[in-house]
Amino acid sequence: MRTRTLAFGLYADERDAARVAGLVEAQARARGARVVAVTVSDVLPSGEMTAGEAYDFLAEQWADEHPGQDPGARRAVDLRVAAVCSLRTWRAIRKAALRALCPEGNAPHVCRVPWFAG
Repeated sequence: MRTRTLAFGLYADERDAARVAGLVEAQARARGARVVAVTVSDVLPSGEMTAGEAYDFLAEQWADEHPGQDPGARRAVDLRVAAVCSLRTWRAIRKAALRALCPEGNAPHVCRVPWFAG
């Protein structure tokens, strides 16, 4: 077992970022992983790029899907959930988290919180 990280780019306000973080954390715990850190940041871990620069396409996606609407407090953020688990468990967590984030799958739909899985 080692610490593995699930990384997501989000275009969300504070409440939606917390909801997504909780969703990913719950998926990890449901599969027996020990969550050791949950971070939501405006800067990527490398410190070389902001989340806004890395995930600018998410703001564009939101604007395209919600024409004329004010994004309010939404901003691009980097969500990282670190958990102690096997690679097999990490893959199962990631798959379940993606399914929970996007229950519509590949069918055309509008995302409540535009996201990108790293």
